[in-house]
Amino acid sequence: MAFVSGRLLAQVLGVVALGALASGCATTKSATASDGTKLAYAGEPDKPATGGLFTPHSLSGLAGRTVTVNSIADLKLRSHEVVLTFDDGPMPGRTENILRALDNAGVKATFMMVGSMARAHPAIVREVAAHGHTIGTHTQSHANLAQLSVAAADAQIDDGIKSVSAALVPSMSRPAPFFRFPYLASTATLRHQLASRGIVVIDADIDSKDYFQSTPEQVRQRTLKRIEQRGSGIILMHDIHPRTAQMLPQLLADLKARGYKVVRLVPGHGSRDVLVSSLSERTVMSTRQVAYAESR
Repeated sequence: MAFVSGRLLAQVLGVVALGALASGCATTKSATASDGTKLAYAGEPDKPATGGLFTPHSLSGLAGRTVTVNSIADLKLRSHEVVLTFDDGPMPGRTENILRALDNAGVKATFMMVGSMARAHPAIVREVAAHGHTIGTHTQSHANLAQLSVAAADAQIDDGIKSVSAALVPSMSRPAPFFRFPYLASTATLRHQLASRGIVVIDADIDSKDYFQSTPEQVRQRTLKRIEQRGSGIILMHDIHPRTAQMLPQLLADLKARGYKVVRLVPGHGSRDVLVSSLSERTVMSTRQVAYAESR
């Protein structure tokens, strides 16, 4: 049998994933590897994380409980509980700084990734997963879905799922069935369709507005003020802005000092698998096919 290098094997898996995803397959069966192993969700609690900066979630004084989310009804927080979410990435030189701050605080977040960014930077997608964070999706190109036809909006949602899924294939994991509307601009029709597919919409209670031209300190103070006003909630931030990473360590220290806990969101296993590649024997490519694909 011809020897296949680790690099080529990763390319094989990527080609396999793209081939399966391009077919637009949707299945209610669990995504599995060729040996029958179920593909874990990225950041799943029982999945060991790698990376020297990883801090066990349960050992941090700031880390709170883990909430299993099968539907919007499960997104219920207690007083002084917050969820950290980061949109629009991944982005080189910025997402990694967010990961470092989260690792140092021993907490986990949910990253709502844009498909085009995941395709451009797949290694960072896998790094986020390796650090134990949950990965959801945020459309393919951050389009305002409320301004599109239903068909065009569906394509944006599905393409985003496909792109993030393809980036995760070499790590043998998959994105959670979590979705956030760009600009938080939703429609009742799209929400109903997502719910029928087992995809949970992750809204936001506290907008850091870190996309405004602000100093890191202004972002921190603004976010902390809104957290204190509400007493709990899902915090919207972005891992594409340097100011966010710069203020995050102090914000987390502030939350710990005020008695807050960071809740971790993970998907329930009752969720349907939508547009996730299945690495079965039917999709394994021969060495000749791989060589042809690599030469193109």
